[in-house]
Amino acid sequence: MRMRNKPWAMDYLTENSHIVDVDGTYKTKIKEYFGNDNDIHIEVGTGMGQFITTLAKQNPHINYVGIEIEKNVLIRVLEKVLEEGLTNVRLLLYDANLLDEYFNKDEVSKIYLNFSDPWPKNRHEKRRLTYKSFLKQYKSILKDDGVLQFKTDNRGLFEYSLVSLNNFKTEFLEVNLDLHADEDEDNIRTEYEEKFSQKGFNIYKIVVKF
Repeated sequence: MRMRNKPWAMDYLTENSHIVDVDGTYKTKIKEYFGNDNDIHIEVGTGMGQFITTLAKQNPHINYVGIEIEKNVLIRVLEKVLEEGLTNVRLLLYDANLLDEYFNKDEVSKIYLNFSDPWPKNRHEKRRLTYKSFLKQYKSILKDDGVLQFKTDNRGLFEYSLVSLNNFKTEFLEVNLDLHADEDEDNIRTEYEEKFSQKGFNIYKIVVKF
């Protein structure tokens, strides 16, 4: 997601270092950042923060980590966290290509990929968050019973992800071709999900174990 640049963005994020790690201070020490041993769920690519903050409010016993490389986007998420007074959310200004350098092996219970950039051109395949190099990292940081949940409105990315996940020998727990046709009460919609659904797009969902 690209937003208008805010020259004060880094200063604002740094001022809230109790919530946002901008320089890898808590690399391999995420539990120390939270100050407890609760389960850790991470969202790779935060959007505007509706998804992660809603989950955090509903599940105060779970620690949520939002990972976003765009500082101007992360500001919006931080604002929501502060408005809600959430103590079980931490945000990382961080490159998802280096997840296994930040988190320890077998440390994460669940990973969410919500409406990731589809990178439709073949030459950009390695940037897709369901490309095999990313899957290798997810497998490394997830616990043995951990799961990956993926949602998208992009049929091309959905089909690619099905093949990629199958080739990686994951165990499919759920494959849904129209999530909103019979939507579960526990489905948390992202801002994009609401937007695309209102336009009549199908919402696809995959849940796997490694």
